[in-house]
Amino acid sequence: MSAAWAILLVAVATAGQGAATPEPEPVASTPIFRDVTEAAGVDFISPLSPEKKYILESVSGGVALLDYNRDGLLDVYLVNSLTVATAGRDELAPSALYRNDSKRDADGKVGPWKLSDQAKAAGVAGTGWGVGVCVADVDGNGFPDLYVTGVERNRLFLNSDGETFADATKAAGVAGGGWSTGCGFADADRDGDLDLFVARYLDLDLADLPEFGSGELCQYRGIPVQCGPRGLPGKSDLFFRNNGDGTFSEAGAAAGLADEERRFGLGVSWLDVDGDGWQDLYVANDTKPNDLYLNRKDGTFENVSYLFGAAVSEDGREQGSMGIAVGDYLNEGRLGLFVTNFSEEYNTLYRNREGAYFTDESFRARLAAVSLRHVGWGTSFADVDNDGWLDLVVVNGHVYPQIDDIELEASAPYRQRRMLFMNRGAGSFEEVVTKDDPLTQDTVSRGLAVGDLDNDGRLDLVINDLDGKAQLLRNETPATGHWLLVRLEGRGEMTDAVGALITVRTGKEKRIRPVRSGTGYLSQDDFRQHFGLGQATKVDTVEVLWPDGSTSKREGLEVDRLVVIRQPKS
Repeated sequence: MSAAWAILLVAVATAGQGAATPEPEPVASTPIFRDVTEAAGVDFISPLSPEKKYILESVSGGVALLDYNRDGLLDVYLVNSLTVATAGRDELAPSALYRNDSKRDADGKVGPWKLSDQAKAAGVAGTGWGVGVCVADVDGNGFPDLYVTGVERNRLFLNSDGETFADATKAAGVAGGGWSTGCGFADADRDGDLDLFVARYLDLDLADLPEFGSGELCQYRGIPVQCGPRGLPGKSDLFFRNNGDGTFSEAGAAAGLADEERRFGLGVSWLDVDGDGWQDLYVANDTKPNDLYLNRKDGTFENVSYLFGAAVSEDGREQGSMGIAVGDYLNEGRLGLFVTNFSEEYNTLYRNREGAYFTDESFRARLAAVSLRHVGWGTSFADVDNDGWLDLVVVNGHVYPQIDDIELEASAPYRQRRMLFMNRGAGSFEEVVTKDDPLTQDTVSRGLAVGDLDNDGRLDLVINDLDGKAQLLRNETPATGHWLLVRLEGRGEMTDAVGALITVRTGKEKRIRPVRSGTGYLSQDDFRQHFGLGQATKVDTVEVLWPDGSTSKREGLEVDRLVVIRQPKS
């Protein structure tokens, strides 16, 4: 408890908030999400393990949004999550690929959502013990591919024709091994093809797992719980450099990305932190300092997490970090970071200052105190009401079911509500809890993906839960502003333009969005970038900084539409 109270004292000194922020009362206000899971035909659920005796059973699983058949509608991929009892029998809990079969009228409006599971027919149901997922067109054939991380082995599924996938893991040399978690593709060396980073968590043997509740490090508040991660050996990370011929070579040590200290890696985010046009890398580590790797532009990276102020909290504490959101929440032209953490450690908002160093703005932004009682996982910056400011979504859930057996004011129960923080401008957020909104339900959530599943200009949510069904939440917020959805088409092998930066200008306002492979917590948001425009009725310019450093511009675009921008040939 002492750490939590010390954090609250920091809040008093830095933000003038006084005591811990009280739990907000539900209000009848926007935004509004509606649970359409059952009506849409989605019934995905992971195997149950009520006691969660092993940490392996507590961290999965990811969710991805991708248009795998290129019909203009987002499809949903949900990663399975096995248990120790079902390990090696993923036929009991296959991953799911829900094709979006919703109908569109002559004006392009999407009717009731209808999705059907095509995972088995497409060849992506069997993933072993799945954990996370990231998406990219790895082979440059115009169709998005899937990379699924897991326990003992990862899998690369290449999308052949928009209908079926081929397992190219062995041929490509990206099986990895160990317990892999977050992943993401990027053209790290600007040679025109995609490289791959994979975070890894613990070095565990399924045949010799630590005994539940054994020893001091397997206790929580005096009760026996699963062991880890503290006290267990970590696993180094992997960096697969693309050889340009369909194969990859593991080059983590040579590139400076191997994590020699073997921290417990979870969330992964490629982004350009210093605005030099080269992709840098941020890794969220559980109970260890986070890593920020700066791209040296020579095929190597330098860990600058402490130097740049993004390793630990404002009071110098390492945190139990899980998910990462990336976004310019201040509309100032620089990408900030938001990291979800374990209970009593608060979620951390890092503001990107000019010169590419970060400051912890969590309490000043009113995001910290309310998160102290929760365990945060999937997260994303998303303008859910189209007012032009990036809001913030966080999904929560504890790791210890046993916590419900004790009375503990410092922590929420095993099942916890999700959180939606509306951006009030000037770096301040306010949590909105809406009556009868599915976000107020108590769940054990993990993966979160954000995208516009019905192309109506409002961002929807897909959540992968433990001990419960996955959920599709349709955004039905009354329109408060205009919007623009931008899809990029890159040239050569980079068809999805992963690593590009889009800048939209309306009058004096400027908003930026990066195109990233691997988002949030073990998940993948829509590659198309959504811009809420507020009251602007015209887009002056859309500028694109492409992954190879070239630029292009479109001018005078109408609002409330999807625009496709193709990279010029020269």
